[in-house]
Amino acid sequence: MGEGVEWGLHCCVTLGWLHAEAPVPTRRLAAWFDLPQEYLKKRLQALGRAGILASSPGARGGWSLARPPERITMMEVVAALEDGLDAFTCTEVRRRGAGARGGGPELGGTCGVAALMRRAEMAWRRELAAHTIADLMAQSPESAARTHRNYRHLTG
Repeated sequence: MGEGVEWGLHCCVTLGWLHAEAPVPTRRLAAWFDLPQEYLKKRLQALGRAGILASSPGARGGWSLARPPERITMMEVVAALEDGLDAFTCTEVRRRGAGARGGGPELGGTCGVAALMRRAEMAWRRELAAHTIADLMAQSPESAARTHRNYRHLTG
């Protein structure tokens, strides 16, 4: 999983805390997290295409959550930023090389490694789908207060 997932989740939480403020420009979010603006812009656009963020054009434009934070799951954010890719891809290495010589029907069935990895991934996905941006926001009220204080100072 790329680091863009971490920053996407943090941006969603921050935008949730700043919901009463005007939309937040990409450059301001990039400065907030000390990230290259173009790097962050691509992640924000992916979240916008997924209907997680909304963008407002113009001089006072920027990004905001497209839905209430209670209706945005962590899994949605991860899927939007990772293009829905599976965490594990079986390449059937068991069917290659000297280890596959003399193999029979056991090589035709589902790979045990792939089956276990898929079950683990499904558990991981269910866990992320069970938690929302609002859950993350609620875990850190001190960060919410600091975010409001620092944002006002930044935009002051």
